Amino acid sequence: MQSIELSFEIKELPFYDASHKLGEKALELQALNGVLTVSVYYDYDKRPLNLSGEVKAGDKVRVILLDYRIELHVNGKITDEEWPFGNRLFNLSDSFDGNSDISVNAYTEVKTEQPSVISSFENAQGWRPGGGIFVGDCMPYRRGEEYHVLYLKDRRHHKSKWGMGAHQWEHISTKDFKTWCVHPTAVPITESWEGSICTGSWIEKDGVEYLYYTVRRANGLPAIISRSVSNDGYHFTKDKDFGFVLSEKFNGAVARDPKVIKGEDGLYHMILTTVLVKENLGCLAHYISSDLETWQEAEKPLHVVENSDHPECPDYFKYRGKYYLVFSIRGRARYLVSNSPFDGFEMIDDTLIPCAGVPKCAPWGERLVFTGFEPIGGYAGTMTFKAATADERGRLVFEDLKK
Repeated sequence: MQSIELSFEIKELPFYDASHKLGEKALELQALNGVLTVSVYYDYDKRPLNLSGEVKAGDKVRVILLDYRIELHVNGKITDEEWPFGNRLFNLSDSFDGNSDISVNAYTEVKTEQPSVISSFENAQGWRPGGGIFVGDCMPYRRGEEYHVLYLKDRRHHKSKWGMGAHQWEHISTKDFKTWCVHPTAVPITESWEGSICTGSWIEKDGVEYLYYTVRRANGLPAIISRSVSNDGYHFTKDKDFGFVLSEKFNGAVARDPKVIKGEDGLYHMILTTVLVKENLGCLAHYISSDLETWQEAEKPLHVVENSDHPECPDYFKYRGKYYLVFSIRGRARYLVSNSPFDGFEMIDDTLIPCAGVPKCAPWGERLVFTGFEPIGGYAGTMTFKAATADERGRLVFEDLKK
């Protein structure tokens, strides 16, 4: 589809105009009570994608329609986004029904490389970016003397893109848990078929940084295990030559959240959320690779739960001589402990992790620091942290994070 830019001025309120095709709406603009709503229609779903922003008379509005993203700008500032799928009904040659002075032009997207650090802020406990953006699943990673957090950028509490989520990976880091740097988007949606960039993990090999994740697709198609790569840890590029789906014994459509680690056996292990089809039991699938390139299914899943619940956002680490397997059921995280790397995991007393919203962790000094999110009105909210140590039995002991 050809990219389009609409531009106009709100001359007075209320404001309304629309474009129709074969008697059906293709694009609608309306401003009531100081809020502009832009509704764009596609052949994928009869429901439009809606964007909104506060406006007043005299404001200048731009609507940018790409095949994989829609942007609403008011007075030069982006106020909302959506991520389409399918064919847009509105085309460059179409006109509007009313007398509004709406300029419709072809649009060329200009992409420029952003600096490694875009901005900074103080204190990420209870933080979210604002502007209608919330913090979803968090993926912490220790890199040198920096604690990095990749997180799912969320608008509409998972309801963007007709409920597919349309999440993307954003990136912040700190050296002291006081001042945080904002880095370029790590994994954006760049194709219309990408329903959401789901949770995953970060690993380094031979000086190259790898981000592994699954891409949710529409219509129940299997999610694709994908990756992005970087040479500096701040600018990542999608590896379009890499990708695979789980074997048919697993429900590929719900596969997500790959955790990749290098084992003491010298091999790379990938742990993923999915469901065993025949048994209808949630599980953590286990795949193994010698080089991060070719992955083979292990003999059995690493863990199987007792029902069809999905053990989400798995994490795995070794701490004080014991091995830990973390996963969340319906958002609440718990952990299992073993004396062996990939077998014999058991619960120790109360294994719930008191850090809301599918937390995962990275080491920091002598402690572990878990990062999750505190929900606000549904999925996603603000970032939250808990520190942890372990007793002699391997039981994790949690405390508030002190900077």
